[in-house]
Amino acid sequence: MTNSTDIFVRLKKDHDRHRDLLDQMAETKGETDRRKELLEEFTREVKSHAAAEEQALYSTMLRKPPTTDETRHSVAEHHELNEALNDLAATEMSSDEWMEKFKQLDHDYRHHINEEEDDHFPDFEKHLTPDDEQHMRAVFDRRKKAEHEAAEVTPEKKEDAKE
Repeated sequence: MTNSTDIFVRLKKDHDRHRDLLDQMAETKGETDRRKELLEEFTREVKSHAAAEEQALYSTMLRKPPTTDETRHSVAEHHELNEALNDLAATEMSSDEWMEKFKQLDHDYRHHINEEEDDHFPDFEKHLTPDDEQHMRAVFDRRKKAEHEAAEVTPEKKEDAKE
Protein backbone atom coordinates (compact mmCIF):
# COMPACT_ATOMS: atom_id res chain seq x y z
CA MET A 1 0.00 0.00 0.00
CA THR A 2 1.36 3.41 -0.88
CA ASN A 3 1.18 6.31 1.50
CA SER A 4 -1.32 8.09 -0.72
CA THR A 5 -3.90 5.42 0.00
CA ASP A 6 -3.66 5.96 3.78
CA ILE A 7 -6.30 8.68 3.83
CA PHE A 8 -8.64 6.70 1.60
CA VAL A 9 -8.35 3.58 3.75
CA ARG A 10 -9.12 5.71 6.81
CA LEU A 11 -12.12 7.36 5.15
CA LYS A 12 -13.49 4.00 3.94
CA LYS A 13 -13.14 2.60 7.46
CA ASP A 14 -15.36 5.44 8.70
CA HIS A 15 -17.81 4.84 5.86
CA ASP A 16 -18.07 1.18 6.81
CA ARG A 17 -18.83 2.21 10.40
CA HIS A 18 -21.52 4.60 9.13
CA ARG A 19 -23.09 1.85 7.01
CA ASP A 20 -23.23 -0.36 10.09
CA LEU A 21 -24.92 2.36 12.14
CA LEU A 22 -27.48 2.94 9.36
CA ASP A 23 -28.21 -0.80 9.26
CA GLN A 24 -28.73 -0.82 13.02
CA MET A 25 -31.02 2.24 12.92
CA ALA A 26 -33.11 0.66 10.18
CA GLU A 27 -33.88 -2.20 12.57
CA THR A 28 -35.26 0.08 15.30
CA LYS A 29 -38.91 0.91 15.81
CA GLY A 30 -40.54 3.84 17.55
CA GLU A 31 -39.11 6.26 20.05
CA THR A 32 -36.71 4.01 21.92
CA ASP A 33 -33.51 4.67 23.79
CA ARG A 34 -31.69 2.50 21.23
CA ARG A 35 -32.91 4.59 18.29
CA LYS A 36 -31.96 7.80 20.10
CA GLU A 37 -28.49 6.44 20.94
CA LEU A 38 -27.88 5.28 17.37
CA LEU A 39 -29.04 8.58 15.89
CA GLU A 40 -26.77 10.50 18.23
CA GLU A 41 -23.80 8.24 17.51
CA PHE A 42 -24.39 8.37 13.75
CA THR A 43 -24.77 12.16 13.84
CA ARG A 44 -21.57 12.68 15.83
CA GLU A 45 -19.66 10.25 13.61
CA VAL A 46 -20.87 11.73 10.32
CA LYS A 47 -20.50 15.37 11.32
CA SER A 48 -16.98 14.87 12.65
CA HIS A 49 -16.01 12.72 9.67
CA ALA A 50 -17.30 15.29 7.17
CA ALA A 51 -15.55 18.20 8.89
CA ALA A 52 -12.23 16.33 9.11
CA GLU A 53 -12.59 15.08 5.53
CA GLU A 54 -13.15 18.63 4.30
CA GLN A 55 -10.17 19.95 6.26
CA ALA A 56 -7.78 17.14 5.31
CA LEU A 57 -8.82 15.90 1.88
CA TYR A 58 -11.11 18.43 0.27
CA SER A 59 -9.02 21.48 1.20
CA THR A 60 -6.18 19.76 -0.64
CA MET A 61 -8.25 18.76 -3.66
CA LEU A 62 -9.75 22.25 -4.09
CA ARG A 63 -6.25 23.45 -4.97
CA LYS A 64 -6.07 21.05 -7.91
CA PRO A 65 -8.10 22.25 -10.90
CA PRO A 66 -8.85 18.76 -12.30
CA THR A 67 -10.62 17.79 -9.05
CA THR A 68 -12.33 21.06 -8.15
CA ASP A 69 -15.78 20.14 -9.49
CA GLU A 70 -15.83 16.74 -7.75
CA THR A 71 -14.67 18.38 -4.54
CA ARG A 72 -17.32 21.08 -4.62
CA HIS A 73 -19.96 18.45 -5.36
CA SER A 74 -18.98 16.40 -2.30
CA VAL A 75 -18.80 19.42 0.00
CA ALA A 76 -22.26 20.52 -1.16
CA GLU A 77 -23.58 17.04 -0.42
CA HIS A 78 -22.06 17.26 3.08
CA HIS A 79 -24.15 20.40 3.65
CA GLU A 80 -27.30 18.71 2.36
CA LEU A 81 -26.70 15.63 4.51
CA ASN A 82 -26.13 17.79 7.58
CA GLU A 83 -29.49 19.48 6.97
CA ALA A 84 -31.15 16.08 6.55
CA LEU A 85 -29.62 14.88 9.84
CA ASN A 86 -30.86 17.98 11.64
CA ASP A 87 -34.31 17.56 10.10
CA LEU A 88 -34.45 13.91 11.15
CA ALA A 89 -33.48 14.87 14.70
CA ALA A 90 -36.31 17.43 14.75
CA THR A 91 -38.90 14.82 13.68
CA GLU A 92 -40.88 12.77 16.18
CA MET A 93 -39.13 9.40 16.32
CA SER A 94 -42.30 7.39 16.70
CA SER A 95 -43.86 8.85 13.55
CA ASP A 96 -44.03 7.33 10.08
CA GLU A 97 -42.50 10.60 8.87
CA TRP A 98 -39.32 9.85 10.86
CA MET A 99 -38.85 6.50 9.11
CA GLU A 100 -39.54 8.08 5.70
CA LYS A 101 -36.91 10.75 6.35
CA PHE A 102 -34.50 8.15 7.71
CA LYS A 103 -34.88 6.01 4.57
CA GLN A 104 -34.19 9.04 2.38
CA LEU A 105 -31.15 9.98 4.47
CA ASP A 106 -29.92 6.38 4.35
CA HIS A 107 -30.26 6.33 0.55
CA ASP A 108 -28.63 9.74 0.06
CA TYR A 109 -25.76 9.03 2.43
CA ARG A 110 -24.95 5.66 0.91
CA HIS A 111 -25.05 7.24 -2.56
CA HIS A 112 -22.64 9.94 -1.35
CA ILE A 113 -20.09 7.59 0.20
CA ASN A 114 -20.27 5.12 -2.69
CA GLU A 115 -19.65 7.98 -5.12
CA GLU A 116 -16.68 9.13 -3.06
CA GLU A 117 -15.18 5.64 -2.85
CA ASP A 118 -15.87 4.51 -6.42
CA ASP A 119 -15.38 7.74 -8.37
CA HIS A 120 -13.74 10.55 -6.42
CA PHE A 121 -11.08 8.81 -4.35
CA PRO A 122 -9.46 6.97 -7.30
CA ASP A 123 -9.42 10.22 -9.26
CA PHE A 124 -8.06 12.24 -6.33
CA GLU A 125 -5.27 9.77 -5.69
CA LYS A 126 -3.78 10.52 -9.12
CA HIS A 127 -3.24 14.16 -8.14
CA LEU A 128 -1.65 13.81 -4.69
CA THR A 129 1.91 14.82 -3.96
CA PRO A 130 4.03 13.58 -1.03
CA ASP A 131 3.39 16.95 0.68
CA ASP A 132 -0.37 16.48 0.22
CA GLU A 133 -0.16 13.03 1.76
CA GLN A 134 1.80 14.32 4.74
CA HIS A 135 -0.72 17.13 5.27
CA MET A 136 -3.70 14.79 5.12
CA ARG A 137 -2.18 12.27 7.54
CA ALA A 138 -1.35 15.06 9.99
CA VAL A 139 -4.79 16.66 9.81
CA PHE A 140 -7.45 13.95 9.50
CA ASP A 141 -7.30 12.00 12.76
CA ARG A 142 -6.49 15.10 14.83
CA ARG A 143 -9.41 17.05 13.34
CA LYS A 144 -11.82 14.10 13.53
CA LYS A 145 -11.14 13.73 17.26
CA ALA A 146 -11.62 17.45 17.91
CA GLU A 147 -14.72 17.64 15.72
CA HIS A 148 -16.20 14.51 17.33
CA GLU A 149 -15.91 16.08 20.77
CA ALA A 150 -17.73 19.19 19.51
CA ALA A 151 -20.32 17.48 17.28
CA GLU A 152 -23.87 17.35 18.53
CA VAL A 153 -27.37 16.53 17.46
CA THR A 154 -28.94 19.81 16.39
CA PRO A 155 -32.64 19.36 15.66
CA GLU A 156 -33.79 21.79 12.98
CA LYS A 157 -36.54 21.29 10.43
CA LYS A 158 -35.38 21.75 6.84
CA GLU A 159 -37.88 24.52 6.28
CA ASP A 160 -36.35 26.43 9.22
CA ALA A 161 -32.73 25.94 8.12
CA LYS A 162 -30.69 28.94 7.06
CA GLU A 163 -29.22 28.91 3.60
